[in-house]
Amino acid sequence: MVDNRSQLNSNYNQQGYFVVRDYFTPSEISSLRKIVLKFHELWTQNNKKFYQEEAFNSSLITGNQYLAFDDRVNLFNFISSQKIMNLIDLVIPTNPAFMNTQLFFNPVNPQQKNFWHRDCQYDHDVDVQKKVIHETQVLHLRVPLFDELGMELVPGTHKRWDSEEEFNVRQEIKGRVSSESLSTGKKIKLSAGDLLLFSADMIHRGLYGLDRLALDILVFDSAADFVDYVDDDCLPDTSILAKIDDPRLFMNTIHLKSKG
Repeated sequence: MVDNRSQLNSNYNQQGYFVVRDYFTPSEISSLRKIVLKFHELWTQNNKKFYQEEAFNSSLITGNQYLAFDDRVNLFNFISSQKIMNLIDLVIPTNPAFMNTQLFFNPVNPQQKNFWHRDCQYDHDVDVQKKVIHETQVLHLRVPLFDELGMELVPGTHKRWDSEEEFNVRQEIKGRVSSESLSTGKKIKLSAGDLLLFSADMIHRGLYGLDRLALDILVFDSAADFVDYVDDDCLPDTSILAKIDDPRLFMNTIHLKSKG
């Protein structure tokens, strides 16, 4: 259990993120790492050109293309474990829903640079982005599988629009590029066993280097209109649902999809 729930909730509301250090035991991380590495090895083989040339993440880790039944069951049980749900419930207390998983790694090309972004910028123009950051709630829960340089976030931008500097860099205008440093950025180094929860729509970037391999769990508020983003293959079927200790995170998504 988390013994400083109110502080974590306050941190998220004010800053858009919080970190819980040493949240998972070495054995929990070891078990998760074995499953994720199976996925990663098969995914990189199957996406060789993309991986070699530009990839820095993959998705649909819970799908059935690369993982066997038992590994999927174990992964779903980790995602919906009491430790994870305790933190999700802090931020989205009513009907949180599972969206997807992503795996973040270092790009093969050492010249490839990271970049500042808000997740919502890939779906909406600037005017809609300004509304979205106040209206919707999508969370990343990042679980690093090895010690890594972590993330750089701009605290508070889950509730406020960009400054001129932030906007120019993120949008790559007025001679700026998205890989530049921001005066408002805060670097958060992560170790295996830590958990970083942050708003998908705050300004952020991953930091490449070390043995970067981090599993991100994406969760959304059921009141928001995100169910169309969910790939059916990443959800558990009835045979897997029967083996999940607390399936409500997935059941909420399945319910939303059935209404659609």
